[in-house]
Amino acid sequence: MDQIANPAPGFQRNPDKVIAVEPYVGTVTVRAGGTVIASSTKAKVLTETPYPAVFYIPFADIDFSKLGGTEHSTHCPYKGDASYWSVLPAGETGQNAMWAYERPFDEMTEIRAHGAFYASKVSIEAKPG
Repeated sequence: MDQIANPAPGFQRNPDKVIAVEPYVGTVTVRAGGTVIASSTKAKVLTETPYPAVFYIPFADIDFSKLGGTEHSTHCPYKGDASYWSVLPAGETGQNAMWAYERPFDEMTEIRAHGAFYASKVSIEAKPG
């Protein structure tokens, strides 16, 4: 087995933990009001029990001109450190509405350069293809 350079401490402590990342077949669109923030046919779905599934959208399909980086960050022992952006057209509701693991642990490299949005802060529409 290959040596893992930046292993996730969570998986080392809990090797039976399962986090699945799969391509979503269809289009995922994120809106704040009537403004499209992201739209992608290359989104990925991350499933991690007991949490709801989350869409991760490639950075290339996100309109960063409608986002503002924030100082907020969180840490996941399985994924790494998350950076946050506010969705500007959503005003106060859009505070820290998008997050991304810019340098995820090795086990989660599939979500590098992808952003995810809180469904409680923006509208996320998934249309199967």
